[in-house]
Amino acid sequence: MNPITDIITRPTAREQYARTYKDSVVLFKPWQAAYNLSKLDSLEVELPYGERGFFQPQGNAVYTYNIVLQEGEVLEVAVQKDSGAEKVFSEVLQQRDSVWKMVAQNDDGENTIEYVVNDTGRYKVMLQPEIKAHAGFFISLTKRPQYGFPVAGKGNADIGSFWGMERDGGARAHEGIDIFAKRGTPVVAVTSGTISYTGERGLGGKQVWLRDGLFGNSLYFAHLDSIDVEAGTQVKTGDTLGFVGNTGNAKTTVPHLHFGIYKHGAVNPLPFVYKVAPLQQGNYTYTFNDNILKAKGQANLRQGPGTGTSVVGQAAPGDVLLVLGQHQDWLHVKTHNGTAAFLHKSLVKEAK
Repeated sequence: MNPITDIITRPTAREQYARTYKDSVVLFKPWQAAYNLSKLDSLEVELPYGERGFFQPQGNAVYTYNIVLQEGEVLEVAVQKDSGAEKVFSEVLQQRDSVWKMVAQNDDGENTIEYVVNDTGRYKVMLQPEIKAHAGFFISLTKRPQYGFPVAGKGNADIGSFWGMERDGGARAHEGIDIFAKRGTPVVAVTSGTISYTGERGLGGKQVWLRDGLFGNSLYFAHLDSIDVEAGTQVKTGDTLGFVGNTGNAKTTVPHLHFGIYKHGAVNPLPFVYKVAPLQQGNYTYTFNDNILKAKGQANLRQGPGTGTSVVGQAAPGDVLLVLGQHQDWLHVKTHNGTAAFLHKSLVKEAK
């Protein structure tokens, strides 16, 4: 190891781990090959997603999940283990022009990743335990909005008008979301930043503009009844900016906040503030005593944990399946030819 060179090259946790096996090619080569092959897995899951199971010392299992994420969301990847000594290498890849590019990875010894999504699209989460890992685990893939909610005491159910809806008889599209609340309800900063403008002008009536960082997003709070900050003020998340009203072109509507986000133009603000229910670990168990099971009969192998997902193959009666983990009533399995899939737990039995 060369600490000075590492400062410059910044090797990944996986690369640092590979050094410890430079003289053990027999162990490392199939482990790395399993990782490369698993990039082709096509399992699709929706967030929040939880999976419980046991890392087994045989098989070089790799856990891969394809997901769709939107700009403004924050992806959270976490692995909890019964044994803190076991290493797990976690990565997030983004699909760009049909090629998967790594955009985030965990640091050596860390078990979590937080990734702020800047581009709406398809992503892949890859998790690989170290060679001969043997421990119980719980995998959680969750997301949260990048910002807080802009109206005090309100939430998703109070959003009554969305991005892209017609305005002025179809002459223009809605460049934001409308959050309905009683007149005078506090409008709050969704993030820390600088107030770049306050005043009354145009369609937005009384309005506040908040800049997220020096070169970050411009956040637009419109139709306010009154304004409670001044331009140039530094604010923190939750500080009051003004109060819900219906000024500007909203004077004929009930009071609401128009909230918009501008980057190089307007972007859909919904994913930035939409609240997501937390994952409840208590809803996840592991049903079986072993990770080697057999299909009871002909059984569909699916792309995701649900009967509404695509069939990717079939298991014949008696086929042996390696169970990687369990998501509620669905097993995450690999077949004898290495195909990753989901299978309902009622369709398998323990291999005696």
